[in-house]
Amino acid sequence: MSSQPLLQTTPVKRIALPTRVEPKVFFANERTFLSWLNFTVILGALAVGMLNFGDRPAFVSAFLFTGVAMAAMLYALVTYHWRARSIRVRGQAGFDDRFGPTFLTIILFLAVVVNFVLRITYGAKGAEGGRN
Repeated sequence: MSSQPLLQTTPVKRIALPTRVEPKVFFANERTFLSWLNFTVILGALAVGMLNFGDRPAFVSAFLFTGVAMAAMLYALVTYHWRARSIRVRGQAGFDDRFGPTFLTIILFLAVVVNFVLRITYGAKGAEGGRN
């Protein structure tokens, strides 16, 4: 029996094999981008509805939701181009983003909390005005 391994490699010689990127990777990136845009359109429609048919607190909340929708659109665009470029140069790193969706979720949660706080304070002011 030989004590040498079956496959021997030399540190000097490197073999470069082309990496084939499947088309489904590009389509998955585009599908994710369209999903983010779908979310922003729904959020924007909610903001427009609040802007047209609401009172003063709804007016303020509509601007907050519009800002969140625009931030989500910008995030989706930047992330789409970052992933597309990384796929084109055959980057082997992960394509996930841990901080972007978390940050957008926190901003959206804060906008909803502001909406509720404004609605409660506006309702309380209306109730006090009705008693006098």
